[in-house]
Order: sequence, then structure tokens, then C-alpha cells
Amino acid sequence: QVQLVESGGGSVQAGGSLRLSCVASAYSYCMAWFRQAPGKEREGVAARNSDGTTTYAASVKGRFTISKDNAKNTLYLQMNSLKPEDTAMYYCAAGRNPSMCGVATTRAYSYAYWGQGTQVTVSS
Repeated sequence: QVQLVESGGGSVQAGGSLRLSCVASAYSYCMAWFRQAPGKEREGVAARNSDGTTTYAASVKGRFTISKDNAKNTLYLQMNSLKPEDTAMYYCAAGRNPSMCGVATTRAYSYAYWGQGTQVTVSS
């Protein structure tokens, strides 16, 4: 079992920045950030495998950066140049099975463990 606790969400104006954190209770081979806005489907935002490979959704590439502090077992999502359309609940996810994780992916079924989420609101 892996428990995930997200933090760092909040309200910012368009163009601002936030850094989300996700503390994991145990090692995971792959970790990712997802988001879900009201009335919309869950969307994969960024993912990172333990070998350092990363992937990003096209909508956030160049603005968001995923990273991990292995010593702290903490995943981060640095979000810059935020837009109103980035408003959503952001979830951290983790997977321990390398076969399921594959290459860094934002496919939700690769991740067995999920956090409770942290809200990000971007105003125009």
C-alpha cells in the first residue's frame, strides 16, 4: 500500500505560479499528476518514472514541470504561467509495478494508488 498526501493548491491569478507536493508513504516506480475539472473527465497532466523519464500533456508542456525528491519520497508539480483552464482538482497517483508503469505515462490504469486531491483555482 502507498498513501499519498497532496498539498500546495490554492487560488492564483492568471499568469501566476503554484507548486504542488505529494508525499508518498513508500517507494513507487512511477508517479503522476492528474486533474479533473467540474463536468470534465480526468486528465493526465504529467508523469515521472523512477528512471527519470517524464511525459507531459500537450496543454501544459513548457509551463509545468514534474520532479521528485527521492530522499523525501515527494513528487512535485511546478506550475507556471497558469491559465483559468488549469482550474481543477489535482490528484497525485503512484504505481509500484514496472510492467504496469511502462514508459512514463498518464494512462490512469497504470496507477494503483491515488491521493485525495488538492484544489487549484486560477482566476482571469
